[in-house]
Formats: sequence, C-alpha cells, structure tokens
Amino acid sequence: MTTDFTKTRALFDLPEGMIYLDGNSLGPLPRNVADRVAQTITGEWGQMVITGWNRAGWMDLPARVGDRIARLIGAEAGHVVMGDTLSIKVYQALASALEMNPDRRVILSDTGNFPSDLYMAEGLCKTLGPEYRLVTVAPQEVEAAIDDSVAVLMLTEVDYRTGRRHDMPALTAKAHAMGALAVWDLAHSAGATDVKVAEGRADFAVGCSYKYLNSGPGGPAFIYVAPRHVDVARPALSGWLGHEAPFAFDLDYRPGRGIDRMRVGTPPVLQLVALDAALDVWDGVRIADLRARSLELTDAFIKSVEAACPDLTLATPREHAMRGSQVSFRHPEGYAIMQALIARGVIGDFRAPDIIRFGFTPLFVGMDEVEQAVTILAEIMETRAWDRPEFKTRAKVT
Repeated sequence: MTTDFTKTRALFDLPEGMIYLDGNSLGPLPRNVADRVAQTITGEWGQMVITGWNRAGWMDLPARVGDRIARLIGAEAGHVVMGDTLSIKVYQALASALEMNPDRRVILSDTGNFPSDLYMAEGLCKTLGPEYRLVTVAPQEVEAAIDDSVAVLMLTEVDYRTGRRHDMPALTAKAHAMGALAVWDLAHSAGATDVKVAEGRADFAVGCSYKYLNSGPGGPAFIYVAPRHVDVARPALSGWLGHEAPFAFDLDYRPGRGIDRMRVGTPPVLQLVALDAALDVWDGVRIADLRARSLELTDAFIKSVEAACPDLTLATPREHAMRGSQVSFRHPEGYAIMQALIARGVIGDFRAPDIIRFGFTPLFVGMDEVEQAVTILAEIMETRAWDRPEFKTRAKVT
C-alpha cells in the first residue's frame, strides 16, 4: 500500500501560516511527543524516581530506539545504539576504524563534509601522533583519491550545503578494494533518503536524530557497527555503560557484547523518550515512497525557482541519484534573502558563504507548500525586498 502523506502531515504540530522547509536542520514537533515526555516526567520520573531505570525500562531505551532507527537506515537489527552527540559518535567510529587498520595513518574525507566531522578527525589525529593525518579532496574527486595509503574513508552521505549525495555502495566498495574501512555520517540522509548501510557494506555509520527524525533540539545521536566488526571494534571512549557488566563496578574496563560496547554515558532519557514518540510517525511509512515523493517535490521546486528567479544559481545536483532531500541555491546576498523569506513565513536557512537551503520532508511538506514558497521567493527577488538593513544583521544561528 502506498504511503498516505496527508495522514503523516496530520501527526505534526505545525505553526499556522508557516511554510516549514527546514526539517533538514531541525524537525518540527510531532503531536504525540509532548504528552509522552510529560508522562515520563510526571508518571515515571515523578512517581518512580530512581526505580524508573528498571520499572520504566529507561536503561533499555538506547538499544530499543536504535532498532527503530535501524529500519530507516537499512541496518540489521541489534546493530544500532543511541546516545551522546554526533561528534562523539564520529570520534568513536573513526578511532575504532583506525585501530582496526593499524598499518595506515590517513583519514580521507571531502571538503563538503560537515566541519564538526573534520574537526573531530583533526583532533583525533593530533592525539594519535604526527604520523596521522586528515586528507580532504573535492567531493567529486573522492573516488580517485582512495588509494592504498588510506586507512579510513569518512564521508557524510548527503552534503549539508549543496544536498549532493555520495554513492555509498560504490565508494565503500572502492575503499574495501584498497584495504580501507568506510565510516558514513547519515545526518542529512537518515529519514530523508533510501539509506542502505547493510546493503552498501558500510563498516560504521553515525547520525543525529533532530533533523529528519524529529527528536527535538539536541536529540541524541546513533552509531551503527556492521555485524562483522561489532565484537572486534574496541571503543576508544570506554564509558561505564559500554562495560560488559556496568553494575559489577569493576575497576578495569571490559567492552560489552555487540553494539552495547558503543554506549558511553548515562542515557538522556527525556530526549530518548521524545525520539521514541517521534518515531511513531514512521509506522507504516515505506521508505521507497518517501524517496519518490522527495524527488517529486525537489524536482518541482528546482524547476519553478529557476523559471521565476533567474538571479539564483542552483547548487544542488539535478540527477536524482546524486540528490538528497534538500535544494540549495547560491546568491551573494543569500543571508538577507533568507531573512526576508523567514519574515514572510517561509522557513529555510543559510549556509556560508552564499547558500540558501530548503529541506523537503514528505512527512509534512506537499506541493502546496512548494508552490507558495516559490511565489513568495519570486516576489522577494523581483522587488528586492531583501535589501533592507534588518535582513542583513547576522544572528548567532543562521
């Protein structure tokens, strides 16, 4: 049965009069989340206090919620666990992968990767010693740059600025052929595209949950470890809850079994409960339908904007296979243009130096929103409504 996206839209608490095209940065609030979190606060934390760890199953949330995300990224059950932030999960995956390839010292990434991932790689290299180094090349040059010096290929599947999508199976296959491991960041693809980490033979994958998965600001991250590695990968961050027997309180660390070894600190229960409730929206959603609808929406937006706004330059690939679920355009006054859009109720965002970015989430965005957004954008461009001082003052978050 084909997914009915009018039904999923009704499951979100969307502000009246707003066209929300920024779910690729922060997903909106699903209607059931507030009550679920409130019940956890008052009925569980309030009434059970510390006994909630057992009675309410708080300690099992990282694995249970991880299994729900596994379905959305094409992972095997029992190989995704939640917790901590995406930067920490990047560090964990990179450190484990480097240790599993001890004769090599190079991490290969691309210049379109999210800076935080590159910062974590740089910091890890400095910790490990001067012989370790991060090499970055242009996104289109990655395949040619994978050689027998590379220990780990670290890429974000969908470029956060342009929406360009890497070919996970092909690049992972090249990495493996050259003796390297592959770490994939799914921050801009989980819940947006037809991700297939198992089929694509990813060694590790990580991602956040507050974008297309709608867990709320600062929601927890996830990590996937392939079955062939899960009992071999040594956690660089040997946290208490990654121990084989946390409540034995041994003084020496022994990694837990399977994906549990990638747990670090105490689970963020309220955030995990919010995510668990948000994932109810996905019940009955076919990922193939989501992907098809995403491409319809982004195709329509690209065509209409190019026809109505000739001063904007498309930054997103036209080819379906190379596109995520966002569309980006370039303009020297991109920041002011986006502020003018926001003032008119069209919410996207800006990424330096010149990109205005729009996310298309079929769970709650339809063709009506596409048409209205294009109409407003065209008016702003034609009248130069963006050329006002208040739209050019930079806020902390862009």
